[in-house]
Amino acid sequence: MGLLTIGAFAKASRLSPKALRLYDELGLLPPARVDPVTGYRFYAPDQLERAQLVTWLRRLGMPLARIREVCDLETAAAAQEIRAFWARTEADTAARRDLAAFLIDHLSWKDPAVSSTNERLHIRYAALSDTGRVRDSNQDTAYAGSRLFAVADGFGPAGAPAGAAAVEVLKRLETDGIPGGDLLNVLGDAIEQARQAVREVACGGTPPQEAGTTLTAMLWTGSRLALVHIGDSRAYLLRDGEFFQITHDHTLVQSMVDEGRITADEAASHPQRSLLMRALAGASDAAADIRLRDARPGDRYLLCSDGLSSVVPTEEVQRVLADVADPERAVHELVALANGSGGPDNVGCVVADVTEFPR
Repeated sequence: MGLLTIGAFAKASRLSPKALRLYDELGLLPPARVDPVTGYRFYAPDQLERAQLVTWLRRLGMPLARIREVCDLETAAAAQEIRAFWARTEADTAARRDLAAFLIDHLSWKDPAVSSTNERLHIRYAALSDTGRVRDSNQDTAYAGSRLFAVADGFGPAGAPAGAAAVEVLKRLETDGIPGGDLLNVLGDAIEQARQAVREVACGGTPPQEAGTTLTAMLWTGSRLALVHIGDSRAYLLRDGEFFQITHDHTLVQSMVDEGRITADEAASHPQRSLLMRALAGASDAAADIRLRDARPGDRYLLCSDGLSSVVPTEEVQRVLADVADPERAVHELVALANGSGGPDNVGCVVADVTEFPR
């Protein structure tokens, strides 16, 4: 079979002539021959396979620039890239699903205002931060109050004041009255104020210093807990004997796990496991995750920096939370476990228990 005109190739490939001209301009699907006089494009029949692949990848929603990269790969490598793209798409869809669920809960919530107490539920809590066995200074901030629990892990020369500044902003939510209908906006505004506070720390020194921080916090709303998270500090939930991580790390290696490039076991020892993709830092406008969680009597929450989660096995953390009833003693035992494992990093943690309100 000879060369096909652009019209015949468009019909065979189910791509419009307009799309074929665009793909030619982008170097994605150049014609086999262009008539030097008329400028007419001609395509070879064996280009149909590439054209069909382009069509399918467009249906997946893959950007044209990435499609060009995939089409130039060998079959196995192309399959891996498609697998990684789809894993990322599913992760992004899950994040939007979480936001949709938050908005549905938020808009369905009929309470006229968020109360600082609740007739049925009560919170017991403790917080502890420690320098560890290796670092000279402590850049972790751990805070627990009547309505707010927070852990921030600062980084850079001004990391300690950056983390403290971010938590200090959120502490205002403990005393401010928050109308129930404004909860989403209040939390969003608080994150932006925390981001600005970190920037001011960075610019306030002479000379200016690099500053950034992770932030994982929970605001007790009376019947629910509002979770705010950015970075690789974590929040866990122990409920009915089951232990769950309820935050998603914003790190390079976690994105690689999400895309199927590496396994969770490989991520644990990856040399770039601490490289953050999102944090409160500098000129970054990376979004924080915000969601609501129903609180139940018997729930136990743990907020911690990676000085605990990356050093102490999850089973050991679960054991302490399950066996040690007093929150104060629990945070001390968790810090001791981190230090007993070498204490290579600062460690900060908060333990908060949801109980029946004392009568």
